Order: sequence, then structure tokens, then C-alpha cells
Amino acid sequence: MTTSTRQRGPAVLVLEDGRIFRGRAYGAVGETFGEAVFSTGMTGYQETLTDPSYHRQVVVMTAPHVGNTGVNDEDPESKRIWVSGYVVRDPARIPSSWRARRSLDEELARQGVVGISGIDTRALTRHLRERGAMRVGIFSGEAVADEAALLAKVQASPQMKGANLTDEVATTESYVVPAVGARRFTVAALDLGIKAMTPQRMAERGIEVHVMPAAATVEEIYAVGPDGVFLSNGPGDPATADLSVIKGVLERRTPLFGICFGNQLLGRALGFGTYKLKYGHRGINQPVQDRTTGKVEVTAHNHGFAVDAPLDGPADTPYGRAEVSHVCLNDNVVEGLRLLDQPAFSVQYHPEAAAGPHDAAYLFDRFVSLMEGQRA
Repeated sequence: MTTSTRQRGPAVLVLEDGRIFRGRAYGAVGETFGEAVFSTGMTGYQETLTDPSYHRQVVVMTAPHVGNTGVNDEDPESKRIWVSGYVVRDPARIPSSWRARRSLDEELARQGVVGISGIDTRALTRHLRERGAMRVGIFSGEAVADEAALLAKVQASPQMKGANLTDEVATTESYVVPAVGARRFTVAALDLGIKAMTPQRMAERGIEVHVMPAAATVEEIYAVGPDGVFLSNGPGDPATADLSVIKGVLERRTPLFGICFGNQLLGRALGFGTYKLKYGHRGINQPVQDRTTGKVEVTAHNHGFAVDAPLDGPADTPYGRAEVSHVCLNDNVVEGLRLLDQPAFSVQYHPEAAAGPHDAAYLFDRFVSLMEGQRA
């Protein structure tokens, strides 16, 4: 493990509405663009950085001190950092953990991730809550003084609404995560931006997981003989996705489980709309109620879009009746769907909880129960 002592030059963060924050360079030096969002997690920054759902987003950490435990080689949720930029207030000068191999600053620089430190992240977060998530640029090194030119660059960058990003983060080749112990079931998991811990949680329950490209066909999915189909998390606007495979699975009445982006796609396949939230849910402390049991869970979230489904009872869909199974207690956003006439359900959050609380781990057991019921 090494300590980061690099001299940090000036950096500037420019929001598309003209608000500007000045600080110091953090990570790589250069420029980057994305959607400014904030994450309320006080821990788990390594999992956040490597979550493909954050592709093309500049993440603002609300926790004031970031980087305390450095970076290790065990906790990444994918093979690279996916955030397009990183914003912290007080970066750790000396990481302290027996597992650390290098500092967070060094890892960001190594992977070319441009960041900024030393700004008032509380003021920035309040601004995003009031005005909504928006495009942003971070600039360090040369030419950080021409604010008008920097703002023009930000306003010319692509928006998240309408973005189709799945193919940019998904695997191009299928691979298998073997079951731990005896194999009980086989699941075909569509990689829309999957995190490594998700198939691991299924493997722990005796499931052999075939992780497949997002563009996999219905024929390719059923060629592995699945007992169930899983739809992963991922980035982008769900309105851009092709729903033909999901509809094909629903027509075959195969047990189906979706999370995050997968929840949005199931909702659209059922005929519900989706919409962009003002600033989204991101962090590991979101309260959600399971309406089927009344239990309240503290859950890990990362989503900027949500399903527009009725909260006041089952709705008819082409695949039978569907109801909202989970709801966020902060704002009544739909956090889960359940079909009543066939084995399919989804949630908007992350039951694999890397990082995060394990309140929602039972959802993998619920998926197992659906597959057991179908087999019986």
C-alpha cells in the first residue's frame, strides 16, 4: 500500500444551469462529462465506483470524508470503474486498512477517472435536490478559467434521458457462475450491467448462473435449459430498451426475477410507463415497504428512473394481473412489481447489497421458491 502525496492543481465543476464550484484536482487530470447525481452511502465507495449502473454519471459523495480504507482487489463489482467523474469534499490523505493495496486517488488516476475535491458537497447536493439531476463537467489542468467555454461544453454533452447504454456495459460473451455445492437450479441472467455479487448470491443458493449478453435471444436463453430468468441492473433510459425477450419469457411463464433496470423493463413489458425522477435514489439507506408482508426494509438503491404503475390495487396486463409489491416510504415511488397469475416479480433496488444492508436478501429465496413451485 502506498500513500497519495501528489500535488493537486486547481479544478472546476460546472453544472449545466451555470452553477460553478471550484476545488482541487482528484484522481486523473483532464475533463469529463456526465449526469450529476449524489449518493448518500457513508461506506462502500469502491462498490459504487465499479457499479455499471453509474456509467456516464458524475457521482457526488455526501459523506464528507472519502477514501479512508483505500482500494483493495476483492471488493470491485466489475472489472473497471464506471463512473465518469467523482466529487468528494475531504479525500483521505492516508488510507488505513489491512486490505488496502493503494489509495483511492491513485486508483482513480490509474483508471483515468477525473474528479474534484475540496468543494462544498453539501451545497452541491442541496442544489441537485432543488433543481434536479443535470449535466455536469469537471475540468482540471489547463484552461479551467474560461467559465463560458466550459459551460458551453457541458450544455453540448449528451443527456441521460433517451440514452441507450446497455450494450456499452454488458458482457459480449456468455459465462457461467457455478453453484456453490450441489446444483439445484439453472438461471439465465441477462447482463444489462450486472454486479459481480448478484450471481454470487444466487450461486450460494445452489443456482448455476449463465450470465448472458444483453442482446441474447429467447432461443439462446432457453438453450441453457433455465429454471428461471433474471434481469439485472444497468444504466440508461428504460424507454430505449427492446422488450421482445422479456415478453417471450413471460409468454412461456418461466419464473422471472428482475432488479433495478430489470424492474423498469418488466414494468414496460407489462404495459406500464417509466419516467425520470427529479434526482433519483442512490445510497444504502432507503426505506422500502414490502406491501405483501408489511415489513419495512433498509435497502441499497441506484436509480434515476421509475415505473409508473397504480398503487391502489392490481392492474390488468397482457400477462395477467400485476400489483405494486414494494414502495419507497420517502416518496411513494414504485419499488417493486409482482404478477399474480404467473411466477414473475421485480424490485427497483439491490438485494445483493454490495455495499449495503442485507434486509432484502430474502428476495433471492423468493426466486428459489418460484422455481421450486414451477418444478413441482
